[in-house]
Amino acid sequence: MFEPTDSPLPADEAAAQLRGLLAGETDPLANAANFVAFLALQLPDINWLGLYRLAGDELVLGPFQGKPACVRIPVGRGVCGVAAASGETQRVADVDAFPGHIACDAASRAELVVPLCREGAVVGVVDVDSPRPDRFSVADQALVEALAAAYLDTATPL
Repeated sequence: MFEPTDSPLPADEAAAQLRGLLAGETDPLANAANFVAFLALQLPDINWLGLYRLAGDELVLGPFQGKPACVRIPVGRGVCGVAAASGETQRVADVDAFPGHIACDAASRAELVVPLCREGAVVGVVDVDSPRPDRFSVADQALVEALAAAYLDTATPL
């Protein structure tokens, strides 16, 4: 579905490129869409990647790449909801073993969710799914966290 680079960039180099891509653009939707597209190109073996923004006590779907997805996720439910509630990254090797997992795409077997925090408060999450169990490494987590930080430093989130 995606055509990632053969060798993903180191996190600091990828973050610098993302900052350059987003610099000067003020539209939150355009920046969110480019963030998602850029990140998808950095990660091989994924089947879904997107943003959810926090709206009250639920996460609402934003720009994404992949099959149609769950539009609203209650905070505290599923991997995304737990990441939003805790403010901590969730790296799940086997989504079937995650209590309360919400299956938007039946092909997903592993998930990485990074909270987007601004001024100490969660404003959304970055959700990445893979059809391969145990797909996400510590290095993948560091890459997504670095790019999420670059996105928040450069652009106003949705």
